[in-house]
Amino acid sequence: MSPELLHSEQQIIEKCNLCGVCQKHCPFLQQYGLPKTIAANHCSVAALVAFECSLCGLCAAVCPEKLFPEKLFLAMRRQAVEAGVVDFSPYRRVLRYEQWGRSALFSYYGLPDGGDTVFFPGCTLPGTRPKTTLALFEHLRKSIPSLGIVFDCCSKISHDLGRKVYFTEAFSKTCARLKKHGVRNLLTACPNCHVVFRQYGTDFNVQTIYEYLNQACPPPGDAIKGTVTIHDPCPLRRDDAVQTAVRTLVARIGLTLQEMPHSRCKTICCGEGGSVGFLRSDLSRNWTFLRKQEVAGLLVVTYCAGCAGYLKGMTPAVHIADLLMNPEKKLNDSIQVARAPWTYLNRLGLKRILKKRFG
Repeated sequence: MSPELLHSEQQIIEKCNLCGVCQKHCPFLQQYGLPKTIAANHCSVAALVAFECSLCGLCAAVCPEKLFPEKLFLAMRRQAVEAGVVDFSPYRRVLRYEQWGRSALFSYYGLPDGGDTVFFPGCTLPGTRPKTTLALFEHLRKSIPSLGIVFDCCSKISHDLGRKVYFTEAFSKTCARLKKHGVRNLLTACPNCHVVFRQYGTDFNVQTIYEYLNQACPPPGDAIKGTVTIHDPCPLRRDDAVQTAVRTLVARIGLTLQEMPHSRCKTICCGEGGSVGFLRSDLSRNWTFLRKQEVAGLLVVTYCAGCAGYLKGMTPAVHIADLLMNPEKKLNDSIQVARAPWTYLNRLGLKRILKKRFG
């Protein structure tokens, strides 16, 4: 057993008081029992149940003992991978998506001479919203003329699937390439990229574009009217600064906010977390159904392209980047959001445009 798993198990077994608060909020725990029960009875094969946990962290957010069961379940995933008992065939499509994001075909490093700051939008935003991505980049360059842009994959998918060795090697190569080009500061749009660089990319200063936009260069545009609600992505549930920046930006363009019962640190998963949907679509849909109930018919604004895609299948949802760059069109739902396979063509098209500018 790895030291990581041993430590997580001991923490849960020794300190969990079996109060059941986490279980009330989580369909996974409702099926498999409390974290203490799972920790006390797992083995390498039984650890496979951890792949049905969304790793969203809500359990930790509501735990009166300040425990982190999601760390236990991630460690269990890693243990199962190390033991060679994981069948990755259900994840073939999402792992291919990750692999292509890192490939020479889809990755791109547009780095002007003398610049040390880049916009790192992640994989999904450029594919689903290429025009919005380009508009964001051009807007950011008004205050940072030497800003570069990088298309690459942070490999968060492999990280969450417990592929620790692969993730470490892949992410290290990304960091090495950034450092080779003198990059010190990253402006992120994707919550997953943001938390990966914050946790593992210790050589970089990392800030979301939402914080930067709010502080340094609020987007232009006339105020619009309407009432919306905000879905906070799970990876940023503990980042009050980002949550507040997004809400301030929404207010800046004239919208009224109505909070849902689960928001900020107690936000719930959109259904995409932990790649659970590839293994247990019913558990994934449970989260999405709950979110739809809490939305109560309001337009959902989120700052994760993955969340926006997952939620839009069940309730009206927009990405805040679309809202900021062209608010009236997005409120009328007249901005088209691409789906695969067009997302791959969009990424190639955007790369072609940027190569003409930076080479």
